[in-house]
Amino acid sequence: MTKTISRRSLFAAAASSAALAAPALAAPAISAPAKAEERKEWRMVTSWPKNLPGPGVTAERLARRITAMSAGRLTVKVYSAGELVGGLQVFDAIAEGTAEMGHTASFFWQGKIKPAVFFTAIPFGLTAIEHMAWINHGGGQALWDELYGAFGIKPFMAGNTGMSMGGWYRDEIKSLEDLKGLKVRMPGLGGEIVRRLGATPVSVPPSEIANALQSGLIDGTEFLGPWSDMALGFYKVAKNYYWPGFHEPNGTGEALVSAKAWGGLPEDLKAIVENACAAENAFAVAETERENARALQTLVKDYGVKIHAFPDDVLKAAHGAAEEVLQGFAAEGDLSARILASYEAARGDAVGWSRISAQAFLAARNG
Repeated sequence: MTKTISRRSLFAAAASSAALAAPALAAPAISAPAKAEERKEWRMVTSWPKNLPGPGVTAERLARRITAMSAGRLTVKVYSAGELVGGLQVFDAIAEGTAEMGHTASFFWQGKIKPAVFFTAIPFGLTAIEHMAWINHGGGQALWDELYGAFGIKPFMAGNTGMSMGGWYRDEIKSLEDLKGLKVRMPGLGGEIVRRLGATPVSVPPSEIANALQSGLIDGTEFLGPWSDMALGFYKVAKNYYWPGFHEPNGTGEALVSAKAWGGLPEDLKAIVENACAAENAFAVAETERENARALQTLVKDYGVKIHAFPDDVLKAAHGAAEEVLQGFAAEGDLSARILASYEAARGDAVGWSRISAQAFLAARNG
């Protein structure tokens, strides 16, 4: 009964806040201005180019949600990647107090906190809705709080780009052999997997990917799905677009809040921040599902993009490498081992259920 109520509440929140989605949303009218000492202004730093379809749009909309829901008592000003800090410096900026809030993705922090990757996406792991189930109902949030709490940060799910594509390549990938020696932009555990398959993973922030592809710094790249990828113009350089996105079956974005700033909020403003994140998370994943479908058609029909499935030997090798990489977390310490165990339990439950639900239905629907 509790899960049903929570799920309905989540979607009700998203539906009721749909009006906040409009890019031209005006600042809220405040009939009785709050006292000056009650007002707070937060800086939100992000890892995204300004208004990038998908995560950039989500960051702006989240800031407007919080400002409107609080009637201006808590206003949030957004700084895109590079305006205040670099796109890959968001975590440190929150931990060090440069900004009160950030919008980013957890796999960027793999070098600093190895198990952070679990809170965006794991190769061959949970889908978006399955990930939400783990975080909200399977103990994931408590583990996430514990992991980031050591750095003075409170994390929230806040936006989701859904299922990713496998990436863009200049040349066709016809076999596993064709991946060897390529330089591929792929963060998180996906990068470690392509390394084990013979490619070289290269770290490039989102705002610099197109230039890296154009200059030859990289031979291929993944980012998100068709909507965001089209906006960054990868199709202008690489015409071969691969599926499935085995490395990133879920695109959870995270809102990071400084523990100090969080502790300085009264309970009602804490509830507003928390519920604004939840509403945006639900709204964004539905938006992306719709826009990805439309953008894919545009890429193929208008821009001549060729859609390919990864060869079977690539997927088989990637699956084996993913399991090896995951098991390495068991030796990383108590918290990493507990996160791995919790995630694997959630994945096991999801696989058993999806086999006779979503997977079976989609197979039947597609004939």
